[in-house]
Amino acid sequence: MRLRRKREEVEAQQAPLVHDPITANIDAVVALHAFAEQQVDTHQRTVESLTAWLGRPQFFYGILVGVGLWMGANSLAPLLGWKQRDDPPFFWMQGGVGLGALLMTSVILITQNRQGKLAERREQLELQMSLLTEQRTAKIIDLLEELRRDMPSVHNRVDLEAEALTKTVDPHEVLTALESKLEETLEVPSSDEASLLVTERIDAAAAETQEEIERAKQDSDATPPGRRES
Repeated sequence: MRLRRKREEVEAQQAPLVHDPITANIDAVVALHAFAEQQVDTHQRTVESLTAWLGRPQFFYGILVGVGLWMGANSLAPLLGWKQRDDPPFFWMQGGVGLGALLMTSVILITQNRQGKLAERREQLELQMSLLTEQRTAKIIDLLEELRRDMPSVHNRVDLEAEALTKTVDPHEVLTALESKLEETLEVPSSDEASLLVTERIDAAAAETQEEIERAKQDSDATPPGRRES
């Protein structure tokens, strides 16, 4: 039994490794993330650590408790015989809160700046991969269509959809068409144009109603009197 297990271990070590695309993709993503983290200097890493600490619920609760204690202590100080360090409306606290808000805004903006650059790189990578996938798909369809035409056992027919899919899409043309379509969709008429459009629709509806009334009168006049009485 022991010899058999040892032989299986040796065979497993000598067996060729099977390429796993999922593992390869995970390794590639991890490598990209590690490369991006290696480019971060000490100052940026410190700021991002501070941003992560500021974003915790404990920090929010700490602000509430600190502000409440400061306001309560300074409000009750005269009653308890203590020295009032910041009388209402608490100018020192307002200055501290304003300075803290300024520093927090700067820290968050510094963090978002790097995250925005990383997101832009990911979008460029995704765009490149999408274009490459589209080109490969078009090439595969082209090869299949060529194989179908060359096979004598398969009936040769014209497939317009397949012919359209064999052509790669120009991203500049797609972007231009998308922008023009969005501009047409989001175009909002001015107040004068809107009022004019409403007036035209009202006039058209009134004209249709008047035509129906005149048509009904003509039909009534065309009816013989005896038939009208019956």
